[in-house]
Amino acid sequence: MGNFSGIHYGLVSYMTVLNNLCAFKTFWIRATLIGAILCSFVTPVFAEDDAKFEPFTFVQLCDTQLGMGGYEHDIQTFRQAVKQINEMDPDFVVICGDLVNTANDTSFVDFKTIKSDLTVACYCAPGNHDVGKPDSKALKRYRETIGEDYFSLKHKGYTFVFTNTQLWKAPLKGESEKHAAWVAQTLSEAKQNQSPVMMVGHFPLFVKKPDEKETYYNLPLETRHQLLDLYKQNGVLAVLAGHTHTTIINDYDGMQLVNGEVTSKSFDKRPLGFRLWTVESLQTANHEFVPLTNQFEELKQK
Repeated sequence: MGNFSGIHYGLVSYMTVLNNLCAFKTFWIRATLIGAILCSFVTPVFAEDDAKFEPFTFVQLCDTQLGMGGYEHDIQTFRQAVKQINEMDPDFVVICGDLVNTANDTSFVDFKTIKSDLTVACYCAPGNHDVGKPDSKALKRYRETIGEDYFSLKHKGYTFVFTNTQLWKAPLKGESEKHAAWVAQTLSEAKQNQSPVMMVGHFPLFVKKPDEKETYYNLPLETRHQLLDLYKQNGVLAVLAGHTHTTIINDYDGMQLVNGEVTSKSFDKRPLGFRLWTVESLQTANHEFVPLTNQFEELKQK
């Protein structure tokens, strides 16, 4: 009974704090604080013993973006990536947005046709070229054509959280608030379940430094810091992104931030390809670059 009384007293105290959250100016801040408060009752220790952990691999694809490097070129390079991935047989594939360059029926159909040749599951996050400056029409089209624009999945003790980063970059009233609340709640549940988290989205949090000014290539500064705090509070081990067409690997207090190579057109002249992740434990995930093979003349970037 003593333990229950202590928990009850703590809950009453926290409810007092929760009742004052309405004073905050943004729904995002309220959602973040609520998630943090709920999680404060949970000890951040992974439930599953690493000795029993079953390692797994997955592929990070970025910016297939059919039409960015030449439409036929990008179709061929995407097909080549699919062929190599099938030979590697990872557990699954994630695509970090910009599936197509122009969001029309032809591009989406071609993307889905090539994607369907994968022999493993493939999960996509939307990019700015997929949903534009989001409005209800663009989101409806994406959801009906590709699938949900934000969702989570669990795999061998890990939680993968797929986000619609456009709802942070170019907020849409109603949709952005729902998205923010869902992210906070999903991370809260992962922490309660003692599950390490990998975030998957399109825009990186930052390119070089956490305090850099907002540009086309990163998220707004205030949102960025809120997310970094939220991610650290809830056991996020890695943030996978695309968008920059430049390979960027950062570390933020032990959290990996990885913008991988692309299959369409790179801006840093790196070879086209993708990242293969090997998850070895509940605390360790490594990645390596896999270049596209057979990049003969007609597949080279123009």
